[in-house]
Amino acid sequence: MNLHDWIDELCDALDLDAEVDETLLLDLARDVAHAVTRPAAPLSAYLLGLAAGAKGGDPAVVEELAERVRALADGWDQPATAAADDIDGTDGTDDAEDELDGAADPLTEIEDLDDLLGRDPEPDAGTGSGAGAGEEE
Repeated sequence: MNLHDWIDELCDALDLDAEVDETLLLDLARDVAHAVTRPAAPLSAYLLGLAAGAKGGDPAVVEELAERVRALADGWDQPATAAADDIDGTDGTDDAEDELDGAADPLTEIEDLDDLLGRDPEPDAGTGSGAGAGEEE
């Protein structure tokens, strides 16, 4: 089954008589996910559907409303790391932050994992920890 078949079956299941422009909606979801945040994509598509339905659902109305959503997303000025900034109090300028989806540098993630596991990422030689600890010489 392909995407178009799924949409046809879904419209039947929801008792909808609607034309769906898959390309328009998928492009919109992609743009919102990249410009705002991933969870905003399906929510934006849902709200677009509500607004389009309230205005009669004509394809031209859907296109016009989608363009409004896209313009809002394109102008969205919050950094992708805004939620993380609220938690840790940083300003989002950490060089370890990746441009894609705010992913952290893998080395930083490893250090964070060590912290979570209660391990010292750089154990002192004199503490008896690390490779060979507890072995007789």
